[in-house]
Amino acid sequence: MGCSAGGHLAASLSSIDRPIKVLGDPIDQLSSKPNFSVLVSPVITMKGDHVHQGSMDNLLGKVADESQQELFSLQTQVTARTPPTFLVHAQNDRTVSVQNSLLYYQALLANNITASLHIFPQGGHAIALVNSPGSTATWPSILTAWLHEIKMIKP
Repeated sequence: MGCSAGGHLAASLSSIDRPIKVLGDPIDQLSSKPNFSVLVSPVITMKGDHVHQGSMDNLLGKVADESQQELFSLQTQVTARTPPTFLVHAQNDRTVSVQNSLLYYQALLANNITASLHIFPQGGHAIALVNSPGSTATWPSILTAWLHEIKMIKP
């Protein structure tokens, strides 16, 4: 699970298919892909009109080359190996455009990945587990139902 830039990190782990070699021991042979991901107001793209400039500058530097922008535009990295994904975003988020969640959701659908997208009218860039405004407050219970539905947790 990740929120905002943390959503980019969680989506990176879920979608980028590059082996990570750290210590060169047998653990490196195990997959680091999660069984599912939960992305809340995630930064997804590093190119185009919907990029969150601060995230791009912090991740790629002020002068990012096109290959880095492509790699870290996670809608372009979704594959059949990407795990099921639950997305939550607020329509009135003025920090990270809701288009980021829409781009990732469209890529999930194009790759036949189980996905659930919830865009609420309120919440801005402050959707939380508790104290979210209006209907946005229902997202944790919707997530729980979805996790039951995809058989990640038992009722």
